[in-house]
Amino acid sequence: MLNVGVIGCGSIARQRHAHEYALHPGVTIAGFYDLFPARAEDMVKTFGGKVYASVEEMLADPAIDLVSVCAANAQHAPITIQALNAGKHVLCEKPMAITEAECTAMVEAAEKAGKRLFIGHNQRLAPAHKKAREILASGAMGKVLTFRSVFGHKGPEMWSIDKSANTWFFKKSSAAFGSMADLGIHKLDLVRYLIGSEIETVYSTMKVLDKKFPDGTPIEVDDNSVEVLTFANGATGTVTTSWTHYGEECNETVLYCEKGIVKLYCDPRYSLQVVNADGTKVLYELDRMQTNDDAQQTSSGVIDEVVGAIAEDRPSILGAEDIVKSMKAVFACLRSSEEGKAVAL
Repeated sequence: MLNVGVIGCGSIARQRHAHEYALHPGVTIAGFYDLFPARAEDMVKTFGGKVYASVEEMLADPAIDLVSVCAANAQHAPITIQALNAGKHVLCEKPMAITEAECTAMVEAAEKAGKRLFIGHNQRLAPAHKKAREILASGAMGKVLTFRSVFGHKGPEMWSIDKSANTWFFKKSSAAFGSMADLGIHKLDLVRYLIGSEIETVYSTMKVLDKKFPDGTPIEVDDNSVEVLTFANGATGTVTTSWTHYGEECNETVLYCEKGIVKLYCDPRYSLQVVNADGTKVLYELDRMQTNDDAQQTSSGVIDEVVGAIAEDRPSILGAEDIVKSMKAVFACLRSSEEGKAVAL
């Protein structure tokens, strides 16, 4: 049985981490901490455990085995390293950290402490993505030639706990970056995972097109981005992110291969569609991509994977050692957008 503490009590903690911990038979929720004590108190009323007065108090509790870090982006690395040094396993929300040096320090801290560090990349665990990786790895579709992957919704202010345009997501001091790292990290990581090769060069454009603070001034981070990626194996394609998809959320990926096309979450019924070169189709009714608008969040699989990897002492698909490679692509995209040119990793 793992005793778990959750640091940060926003929407991701409530609808993902705490919700899934509460459903897992191998977990006991020890308690919560948040800068705003009322949020932690509300979580305790729903999920049990106790309110911790500080991060330090939680990490000093010898009963806690695992900590979920659900704080603002800028706090991911400091809290994660503090927790690892205190002898806790850590599940940190994405994006992993706000600099490449911080990502490296997190991995090194886990190695030094002999503890596990996981990053919450739930898209690796989506059933259609797992099946697509299996198909692509088998060689049945031949080499991936090009691809496109899109992740867009109406914005984090609609998802965040206070439902305000003054959200920390829009501030450079707390978020560090915008839609590209918030949503694009999922897709940069996903195409790496699916294609099975490493990103060699990136060209990125990041813009603030629409989002504003309550006083009408533009937000401090991008609300839209487009990335062109080239992989070591030659595959080339695009990742598009947006916080301005006001009609409906889009979270789909299409890979164009030598022997056909693989479509992921493009159809509400068939989450995986394989279109062979001769036009025949194989349709997989595996699941439905969950959106931020869903009233009832179903399991992402993240908590099951983390708890299972710790209990079985096995490598994890969510291990930070691999996901740090996706973060390097994020930082290359940031540099590309700033410099207006392609950047090699």
